[in-house]
Amino acid sequence: MYTVSNFCALLCINLAAFWPSKGDVFQCCDGSVVPSVELCDFTYQCKDCSDAEQCSYYGKCDFESDLCNMNNEKSPVDWIRRNGKNIIGSPHSDRNGNNTAHFLTLSSEHIPFPAILRSRVVFVASNQLTCQISFYYWIGQINGTLTVGLQTNSDRASGTVWQERGGIKNQWRRAVITINNTLNVEVSIKGQIFEPWAPGETIAIDDVSVTEGCLLAFADNPSLCKERVHACEETQVPDQERFSNSSSIPFNGIHGGFCFQQICSFKIHLCDWNSDATAEHVSWVPVKELHDRGLKSLLLKDRSSGTNDSLLRYYNYGLSVGAAEMQLLVDGQKDPTALWRIYYNQGDQWLKGFIQLGRLPHPFQLSLDKVSLGFYDGVSAIDDITFENCAMPPPALNCEGPDHFWCQNSKACIDSLLLCDLVDDCGDGSDEDKCATELQCDFELGLCNWEQDVDDDFDWTRNQGPTSTFNTGPMKDHTLGTAKGHYLYIESSEPQMFQNQAALLSPVFNSTFAHGKKSCIFRFYYHMFGKHIYRLAVSQRTVSNTRGQLLWQTFGDQGNRWIKKVLYVESSEPFQILVEGTVGDGFTGDIGIDDLSFMNCALYNGNLPVDSTTPSGTSIPVTLPMNNCTEKEFICRGTGQCISITQKCDFRPDCSDRSDESSCASVACDFDSGNFCEWYQPAAQVATTASTHPVNIFQWGLGKGAGIHPGGEGHRPLTDHTMTTKEGWYLYADSSNGEFGHTADITTPVISQTGPKCTLVFWNYMNGATVGSLKVLRKEGNMSFELWSQSGPQGPQWNRAEVLLGVQSYFQVIFRAKRGISYVGDVAVDDISFQECSPLLIPDKHCTSDEFTCANKYCLPKDNLCDFVNDCADNSDENQSICSMSIGRCDFEFDLCDWEQDQNDDFDWNLRIGGIPRAGTGPVADHTLQEPSGHYIFIKNSFPQLAGQEARITSVTVSRKSKNCKVIFYYHMYGANTGSLTVYQVTASNPPQVLFNLSGDQGNFWKRKVLLLEADEDFQITFEGRVGKGYRRFIALDDIVFTRECLPSSQLLSDEPTASPSTGSCSHGYLECLNGKCYRPEQSCNFEDDCGDNTDEKECGTSCTFENGVCGWQNSLADNFDWVIGTRSPQSLRPPKDHTLGNGKGQFLYLEAMSLGVRGEKALLKSSRWAESSTTCMLSFWYYMSSKATGHIQVLIKTESGLLKVWSDSGDYGGLWTKAEIHLGKLRNFEVLFEGVRIKDLGGGAAIDDIVYENCSTVGEDSGVCPTVTDFVCWNKKCIESHLVCDYKADCKDLSDEADCSQYTTVPGSCNFETQGHDWTAVCGFTQGPRDEFDWDIHSKTVTEPGDLPKDHTPGNGHNFLYVNSSTQQKGDRARIVTTQYFPASLGICTLRFWFWPFNSPEIGLLKVYAIEEFGMDILMWAATGNIKNTWTYAKVVLSSNSPFKVAFEAEVGAIEPIEFALDDISFTPECASGGPIVPQPQTCGSDRFTCSYIKQCVPLSAKCNGVEDCTDGTDEMACPTEQPTTGSPRHCKEVEFQCANQSCIPSLLRCDGVADCRFNEDEASCPIKDCFNGSLLCPSTNSCIPVSRRCDGIVDCIDFAPDESSCSDCPEAYCKNGGTCNKEPVPICQCEKEWKGNRCHMKAKSPPTPSSGSLQNDTWTGLGIGLAFLLIEIAVAVSCILSKRKLPRTKQEEILKTAFDNPLYEARSVKSTEYAASLGVQISVSPWQAQQELFRSNDTMAPSFANPLYGTTTGKEQTL
Repeated sequence: MYTVSNFCALLCINLAAFWPSKGDVFQCCDGSVVPSVELCDFTYQCKDCSDAEQCSYYGKCDFESDLCNMNNEKSPVDWIRRNGKNIIGSPHSDRNGNNTAHFLTLSSEHIPFPAILRSRVVFVASNQLTCQISFYYWIGQINGTLTVGLQTNSDRASGTVWQERGGIKNQWRRAVITINNTLNVEVSIKGQIFEPWAPGETIAIDDVSVTEGCLLAFADNPSLCKERVHACEETQVPDQERFSNSSSIPFNGIHGGFCFQQICSFKIHLCDWNSDATAEHVSWVPVKELHDRGLKSLLLKDRSSGTNDSLLRYYNYGLSVGAAEMQLLVDGQKDPTALWRIYYNQGDQWLKGFIQLGRLPHPFQLSLDKVSLGFYDGVSAIDDITFENCAMPPPALNCEGPDHFWCQNSKACIDSLLLCDLVDDCGDGSDEDKCATELQCDFELGLCNWEQDVDDDFDWTRNQGPTSTFNTGPMKDHTLGTAKGHYLYIESSEPQMFQNQAALLSPVFNSTFAHGKKSCIFRFYYHMFGKHIYRLAVSQRTVSNTRGQLLWQTFGDQGNRWIKKVLYVESSEPFQILVEGTVGDGFTGDIGIDDLSFMNCALYNGNLPVDSTTPSGTSIPVTLPMNNCTEKEFICRGTGQCISITQKCDFRPDCSDRSDESSCASVACDFDSGNFCEWYQPAAQVATTASTHPVNIFQWGLGKGAGIHPGGEGHRPLTDHTMTTKEGWYLYADSSNGEFGHTADITTPVISQTGPKCTLVFWNYMNGATVGSLKVLRKEGNMSFELWSQSGPQGPQWNRAEVLLGVQSYFQVIFRAKRGISYVGDVAVDDISFQECSPLLIPDKHCTSDEFTCANKYCLPKDNLCDFVNDCADNSDENQSICSMSIGRCDFEFDLCDWEQDQNDDFDWNLRIGGIPRAGTGPVADHTLQEPSGHYIFIKNSFPQLAGQEARITSVTVSRKSKNCKVIFYYHMYGANTGSLTVYQVTASNPPQVLFNLSGDQGNFWKRKVLLLEADEDFQITFEGRVGKGYRRFIALDDIVFTRECLPSSQLLSDEPTASPSTGSCSHGYLECLNGKCYRPEQSCNFEDDCGDNTDEKECGTSCTFENGVCGWQNSLADNFDWVIGTRSPQSLRPPKDHTLGNGKGQFLYLEAMSLGVRGEKALLKSSRWAESSTTCMLSFWYYMSSKATGHIQVLIKTESGLLKVWSDSGDYGGLWTKAEIHLGKLRNFEVLFEGVRIKDLGGGAAIDDIVYENCSTVGEDSGVCPTVTDFVCWNKKCIESHLVCDYKADCKDLSDEADCSQYTTVPGSCNFETQGHDWTAVCGFTQGPRDEFDWDIHSKTVTEPGDLPKDHTPGNGHNFLYVNSSTQQKGDRARIVTTQYFPASLGICTLRFWFWPFNSPEIGLLKVYAIEEFGMDILMWAATGNIKNTWTYAKVVLSSNSPFKVAFEAEVGAIEPIEFALDDISFTPECASGGPIVPQPQTCGSDRFTCSYIKQCVPLSAKCNGVEDCTDGTDEMACPTEQPTTGSPRHCKEVEFQCANQSCIPSLLRCDGVADCRFNEDEASCPIKDCFNGSLLCPSTNSCIPVSRRCDGIVDCIDFAPDESSCSDCPEAYCKNGGTCNKEPVPICQCEKEWKGNRCHMKAKSPPTPSSGSLQNDTWTGLGIGLAFLLIEIAVAVSCILSKRKLPRTKQEEILKTAFDNPLYEARSVKSTEYAASLGVQISVSPWQAQQELFRSNDTMAPSFANPLYGTTTGKEQTL
């Protein structure tokens, strides 16, 4: 035989099921035989008492403790349990003559009413076993009857099966009743006395027993014996005669012989299984194949039938296949225990069975029995038997640490949590030695000190063996692991109904704070198996008439096994545990519990208090003065002044007579005036209480020490707290009234609003042996929230308490007292005050330079800025526009932000959502949102992590130049042996410096920590979590941020990409392709193969078949599971083949299924950041969802504005690949993410393949549609971001973003320092800082020696720039310039652009940009800390402030150089000056004039590129055509001709006309995408159409080869296309055929509809139809207006889960105006001014103005266009 441990969890088999045999005799160990009917009659029939063990499997009841599982039916007369000593009258003893033994008797007080004792449901096991019920009875000298009846569920009438009448001689007799009914029945024993013939005579019964042929009678489940190793002879072979009617394979493992094999597939032999069936019956037969499927298995079939059916994987198939059962045969126990059963036809398929053995301390065998129905039409098979986790824990050389226990004899080392849990984990019982029995219950002797709840719907049932319903509930207990053991379960059959609840109550435990704040650990095992399993929950309550606080719950079928659960309970007052089972919607919903135990808990000598309330007084009407106040205002009683209603009861008197704070919660109350200070007891609750208990109500009242009655001195305050005298008053709840558990509430009036620091402070007195509890609650409407609690005696003194309320509105505060078990202990309160509770007051003074100005103008200390806490009360201190400067700032709501996982640690920090079901001590809510939907990062102490392993995350590098730099973070460490959290400061040259270290339990709440950071070199911060020895302990981090003084090292805080180092043969700033070509970094991930070999795109997350890798797709580093590349696997939920190749060798990405997964966890697969996509961009992919998938997949788009879900699917498509298509449309700077989400605890079952991007490149696109509505549209219809316009660099290839920039350069503070000799500070709008050490100077390139200093950056004829000379300064000195004018307050819309030059030195100082609040602090918005190459560098800064602000540039000396920093070309966007969207501005110059770029100046078109700088800024001579190189061929074409690359000349009239005339199309290169009509010509340099009237007038209007003066007398060759004719008077103009248009008849025209005959008549009917249509439309609109005012129910839109999806980021329909685009609620833009210009100029007219897409829609006539 073999012994297994408690960890022998699952015996996994593929099998059919089994049933036992029957026998008529029992063989004793001495060889004698006893008839089965005489067994278990409470007398040993075998001389060696060996039948005693057999009886342990019978259902028995001797009534010594209770009625077992039988119940008295409702009747005036009950069966009464008594013995022979305490009542006069027969019988005077039980049947054995024992007068102390108990039996049941019938009372004769209510003659002639009957008493009925009813059993639980009984089911006859089979026709092979006899179901018998026996009992002893006594009928005295009476006229009466004793009747036994059977009652079925379908028929409530009982059928009599046995009856005896009175008149028999007084003696005990035995009755044996055989039950042959095949239906479920209940047994009733009815006694009825009509007339006693002698005093005290009655009817009695005793010693009821039920044979093993009756299944589940009296909640017993006797397993049916098939084989045993007899107790008399240890090595005796099994008795084959006991298997005569079934086929059995015992699991053989006799001592001294062979042992079983751990895995058996029956491919070679039967392992150690052997068949015991005789030849004439069914038997187990090994076979090689079942038909042609090639399945090797052990086949069970009837030998009289040779038929076999086609089999799949799992098998018990056939019309009369019968049943099978797996049994456990334990050495020393006579009867077996059923472990697993299966009934009837399960279909032609293999199934999987799980069998839990558990800890078995004795040798055992397993027996697989088959029961045939006799028709032999069925086949059963088993295969692949595997034993897992069956070994005992190995011995250990040592076992150190408080978290482990060293077993006494076995020397195994086990977790200390396994001590005293009712399981022999050591193998020698030492872990269960010296345990407190009052903290354990295995239900072997009853309910221990647990109780059934009286307020639930029904009770838990104590049971042995299987429950009364097939296919649900346990088949054995957990303690013994056999049918002999007991457990509790809820019976889900009738009369229980859906959602009926049964609750079990623990004893009351003392506060966990009473003995050192250790958590009370509650451990139990539960069993939830069945189709209709609903819910099991554990709650903790401190008030006896409530359900308490939910600690844990689980739903649904958890498998046919016992599962362990460990809960950690904390309470500041005595508490009780409730275990509550809820019935599901069907009868297969039995739930079992067993082996309940507590650790670190102490019983409380008392009961929990009861909730109760009392009434309040009435208010007196007030006469109000004359006033004009509205209903939203409060009337001051003394003056009639009107104030806002929100100012009433806000702890600040706004009326001169303070009437707005009367009848409100008092700021302070000491009760010495003899009243309640507006505190009152709710009337409705008092009325309810009074109606139930008309007297002695437990309620609040006023008291004083002088009024204490004799005997109350020890549990009432002798003095008040205020005056410490006996005459001082206080508030108290009198426990001499009411009952245990009653509660009393006293509450404030409604408080309208409070400030962020509002705190409730009070003094409480709680003394006395049975004092109850006191709680503080916040009530909002009908919702109450517990804020503070205290219970039990606190000593004979007043104790101070504080409760933080914070920012609240329209709420009440409640004090709730709960009465203890007796009157010895009153709860008293005194000196209640609300401190700092008035709403934030806007200061009369301005904020100081050390304070931040909130949006509500409140002044906040600057260290509280951007720390993830709402200190301003309006959250303006946490605005992302202001906080974006803070480095390392991360709330972990999506990923790790800038924090990186250490690659040299043992495992990773993981991202987690608070609401995910947890097993352990992690936080239920994050710190950021303080709710379950928020995220944080964590490590946990559970498999596969081991004690001592480490996980680290590291910050970005922080500059050593940072001053007063701090890191702020929040941590959560709860539970014993949690592990440790260490914060290091890491530098390159020194060992890591420990800044902070904590270990162990720090409390179950988030804690804040601030660390000051200082170093002589650049550094990083590392958070290290170390795994502790405690199981399932968590360390969590959230809301990490560096303060604004912390600056990043060696990088520029700019959105512009930094230049990449040169690679290979490529120059600086370029990257090398695999083929040797070069490309710029910005050319990567733009959907265009710039290299020609896809080097620049291959790692971006591109189109991918996954046959050669993942194409740049990456898993998130913060997930608990990943997308994995792989092929098919028969053992998993993966697809059987890929989609690309359609076979099992092809690869795909699939969701990794993990046994340790948790529901709700996510796996993110993401692309790189794509630069921009086209309007027609489509994403398609193929996905697979298994029918057993336990999750769903979705596609997200991540942009700078956040995340957007564009596709999702969780459906089952029959295991087929399905195609999905998503219209991405026009997007910029976006990532594509595939997200897998677990629905259940394992995950898996989903895959993706063949990702394809189509039509996503923007090359050649001329749609004019932009990613965002604020984009600027270039003349060539390309889009750029609005902040790039007029920033002194060309972002449009046609330079249109740098044309006409006067609207930008005239914003105060915008300056290129070309001041023409004037004072630059006055011209530019800057002033030198008054409190700095030195000044900025202006410098001209004309006085700079070559190579020493930077040249000017300004395009055109720029000469000047600004610089600081630090050669005569000291390190740390500052030079500051500040704008002279304030910009209006704005958030995230004002952009500063500038160019700066830093000296290339490691010692270079700092260049910073500040937003200087009008009154308040200087907000650091940008800083440059590193040294780069001596070059002009672009910077962009988004400025934000809640108040008007100035902008400052500050240089801090580091390197002593003549020029350490230089500035040039500073520009602000127009929104900076307006504080919001701006009014569209007209063009500065007309189409006949050239507009200078950076100055408001117009010059003649002829001045463009004439070699003379006519514009003051010289921009008229920029981007001019260059002369041919002297080494090349000289230009030989005329001035009015264009020279092609082959040296041929064409009239310049043909340039940029939409038709390619040069061989290589160079005449159409670099042309604006614009068309001119009716003979007007396109001038590329001005992007305008020159009308016909100005052609050939002798004046050159277009400097681009003078096309307006070309071909004035002759038509160029092949000028008109598609049959058009050229008319050369007055200038060459084409006359086109009807289907063509354009200056050269090169554009297809739409043909107008041809009128048909009878068109006039048709037009008439058409007009009538249109009129009627308009009439119907008006009626529909009117009806819609009426219906729109009705309240309609909201309906949920169905989510599209098919193949094609439109991206809500982009609307595919044509957009006709920016107003319509804005109405879509998406980021789309069209160039309105471009459309207007085209329309105007096509008609040879000049547009008087144009609309800028930066600033919304146009107005007036322009809208109608």
